[in-house]
Amino acid sequence: MASEDTKRKAAAQTGIYVLVLAVIVVLVNVFSAGTSKRWDVTKSERYTLSKGSGRLVQGLKSPIQVDAYVTRGSAQLDAFVRDLTDLLKEYERNGGGNFKFTLIEAKSDEEKAQAKEAGLQEMAGIEASATGEDQATITQGYMGLVLKYGSEKGVIPQLAPGRTEGLEFWITNKIREVRDKADDVKYRIGVVTGKDELKLSDQNLVARQGRNGSPSIESILEQAFPFYKLEEVDLKDGESDIDPELAGLIITQPRKDYTEKELRRVDQFLMRGGKSLVVWASAATLKPQDAGMVADIKLHGLDKLLIGYGIEMKEDVVLDFGASMRLVGRGPAGPMVVRYPAIAHVIDDPRLEGTERLLDTGFAAFFRLDEIALPYPSTLVLQRDKQPADVKLYPVARSTPQATSVTGSSIDLKLKLEWEPKPPMETRVLAAVAEGKLKSAFASGEIQRNDVAPEPSRVLVVASGCFVTNPFSYAGNGPELGGQFAMFGAIGGDPNLQAISQTYAQSYLTQVILSVKNTLDWMSGDTDLIAASAKILSDPNLAYTSVSKPTITEKDDEASLKRKDEEYRSARKKLQGTIQWSLILGLPLFFAGIGILRWRMREGQRGLKRL
Repeated sequence: MASEDTKRKAAAQTGIYVLVLAVIVVLVNVFSAGTSKRWDVTKSERYTLSKGSGRLVQGLKSPIQVDAYVTRGSAQLDAFVRDLTDLLKEYERNGGGNFKFTLIEAKSDEEKAQAKEAGLQEMAGIEASATGEDQATITQGYMGLVLKYGSEKGVIPQLAPGRTEGLEFWITNKIREVRDKADDVKYRIGVVTGKDELKLSDQNLVARQGRNGSPSIESILEQAFPFYKLEEVDLKDGESDIDPELAGLIITQPRKDYTEKELRRVDQFLMRGGKSLVVWASAATLKPQDAGMVADIKLHGLDKLLIGYGIEMKEDVVLDFGASMRLVGRGPAGPMVVRYPAIAHVIDDPRLEGTERLLDTGFAAFFRLDEIALPYPSTLVLQRDKQPADVKLYPVARSTPQATSVTGSSIDLKLKLEWEPKPPMETRVLAAVAEGKLKSAFASGEIQRNDVAPEPSRVLVVASGCFVTNPFSYAGNGPELGGQFAMFGAIGGDPNLQAISQTYAQSYLTQVILSVKNTLDWMSGDTDLIAASAKILSDPNLAYTSVSKPTITEKDDEASLKRKDEEYRSARKKLQGTIQWSLILGLPLFFAGIGILRWRMREGQRGLKRL
């Protein structure tokens, strides 16, 4: 009899469990159907529309129409179309009536001709079977967007079904491009020339190959962000004013000195108010196509300008042993890892806050970037007494506490096996900002200017000599051959540096390009694209934040540095193994334990009832 009662109670409990689960499923469906709210806890808000994209669409003068040409027929394509549709619905939901879209699956000859005429590129591909069977699906069709706004049209000719990250970025970018054309919105940024400077047009982002050259920062900006117009500004010894219609001014690494009159013209420009100055330069000046990599240490007069805004640049090169770039090279005994502390690998460590934070990922130029590389940085010291109290002066990138600096008229920065840390070892500011109603950097003189900017102006200094290029391509490429000699393609250069430049490009150039683009957004005052920019980055690699990096001191020799490196890698490997086996065995054992515990509890209850 007791056994029958037990069976009835067990059946009743099972029925209650099933009923509760059914109620939960019904409630989830009711709530999901009745609300459009999506919860996204990812760091980059990967699965929801960024606020900047919503503001951009809401601010349009008239609605924008998006025709989305899609192709279905395989698991990958169907999943991509679903994600694309969800994203377009987010634009529509957040656009305040200014965003409308239509899905078009071009099957008929007329629809295909319409897609081709609109500028879309036909997609053809082969998708392997997801079940591992020896078969594949051949797909052909269109996957792209046509945007119509006012009298202008923009086209994203082909979308990649294999990648959804960055989708919002490219759509928002194209919306902004079409809007700016239709509304005649222009962003003019001046770039100082005439100083034998590192040019944004230099083709040194990767090793040069073939006859077609290689990309540059300028060519990438022109192709992907045509709403920014970079204009050369030759100061010509300060004989004339800088165009007041420019939104901002950029100074890159010079190899010739600035005269005081030229610096006063830059100051005059900032003192107009509402202007921005960006300096991508340090005290380390390397020559292009110089595999010797000997840096001349000189500030070329920039220190006289920057100190006036409260940002002092030292004549040194910072070597960061706590977060130095590590390169895989080949030694006498085979592959080996080479430390290169002359490139600071600045990482956003979530454990650090306040003055200990190394990378300010809330600042526009580094927004949501997990890391950035700063080649050949110099120390910045913030002098708060140089500016009024209401002017904000703050660092946005720092070295680790295991950083030292070297000085001298010239410094050998070639790759080498041994680097000797020298005291003092301390955290150093590598990038800083001054913003507000800035006070002039100079006392009154022959060039008329405001003593204080009537509207807030801004200065960003990234103290890195080769930030906007690839330092190994810059040093290792052969000379640029123009004219009739270009037909011979890439000639000369250092093959070892060119090989290393490929690794550098793959690891860091995406972040550099996004940082440059974000900086232009910051200079123009139009920051709607900054949040969307984070969507173009892939998910970051696993961070071993619970494993402390080795502490480097000036007493360490090369043997102790190698020993600490080995201990750090060993600790990382051990942690990785722990995580791996926890996922493989830990979770199954956990649920198995729960099952055994419930079984024992039931057996115990049955035993008590028998008594």
